[in-house]
Amino acid sequence: MCGGVGTRFWPFSRSHKPKQFLDFFGTGRSLLQMTYDRILAITDPSRIILVTNAAYKDIIREQLPDVNPENILSEPARRNTAPCVCWAAHHIIAKDPDASIVTLPSDHLILRESEFHDVIRKGLEFVEEGDRLLTIGLKPKSPHTGYGYIQLGSASATDSQIMKVKSFTEKPNREMAEVFLSTGEFLWNSGMFIWRADSILRAFDKYDHDTAAVFDAGRGLYGTPREMEFIDTAFPSAPSNSIDYAIMEKADNVYVESADLGWSDLGTWNALYETSPKNQEHNVTQNCKVLAQNCEGTLFAAGEGKIIVASGLKDYIVADQGNALLIYPLAEEQKIRTVVNEVQSRFGEEYV
Repeated sequence: MCGGVGTRFWPFSRSHKPKQFLDFFGTGRSLLQMTYDRILAITDPSRIILVTNAAYKDIIREQLPDVNPENILSEPARRNTAPCVCWAAHHIIAKDPDASIVTLPSDHLILRESEFHDVIRKGLEFVEEGDRLLTIGLKPKSPHTGYGYIQLGSASATDSQIMKVKSFTEKPNREMAEVFLSTGEFLWNSGMFIWRADSILRAFDKYDHDTAAVFDAGRGLYGTPREMEFIDTAFPSAPSNSIDYAIMEKADNVYVESADLGWSDLGTWNALYETSPKNQEHNVTQNCKVLAQNCEGTLFAAGEGKIIVASGLKDYIVADQGNALLIYPLAEEQKIRTVVNEVQSRFGEEYV
């Protein structure tokens, strides 16, 4: 899944080139390319499908030239992850009726790649044994309020590492997140999923009739030259909904596989701060030179060739890119999405 805008990483992440296409760590590979490299150990390139917004198809072809252009599914409108998953499942099952699917966001950081491969292989074995929907859960390191939480139920009969899901809670407040952490009964919801194609399509038919109806109308067209003609017409009528709300929070056959992957959902500046090396003042510098006086716990990021001079900042984001400069408290980063909407409203599209 690589069609998101990444608003919370503004001003680096822009509508014309969101965060999944950026090289945040100076490795020469974008987050999307790192995700692609990671999954190559699991499957053949011909079986990797990328679902994105139509505006990003050319960027994907540039960054992943080995991908067959037919494997890039271009959404004509933004409709969140449920329509993305439903279309992909229909497309895949038309090619392989027995297919199992690993659904991955394109903007995650995973440091323990061998453990990731083991988790995916075990998860595939689990879902292929029955009608099961599996999510990957991570042991929480802090009472983070930007992640969804999964409450553990009973252990599965086949593997103690895989348990039935008791409940989902999306982005709790700080007090609730601290309670979740103290009980030891909760995992972070990584947004990575494993299921058989027929299982997830059955779940749409049962729990999300509106989305299912949109894509069921195209049966017989998937995998044919007429698929995109149908999608261009039908996709914009799909309700905008996440796969978590549409399916995972409602289904009764949801399981979670716990994992320790050195994982971060690089959805925010704070997530980048937490995963980056820090100096003795706990400051982080990304792709720029910094002269910081009496600054502590602050993230500095700028385009190449820039120097930032700052004094007296504590726990701030300073991010300069193109025609926009963000100076904002790290603790209030959840408000950046709203700020970007206001920038767009007051000053125009060219700033977002």
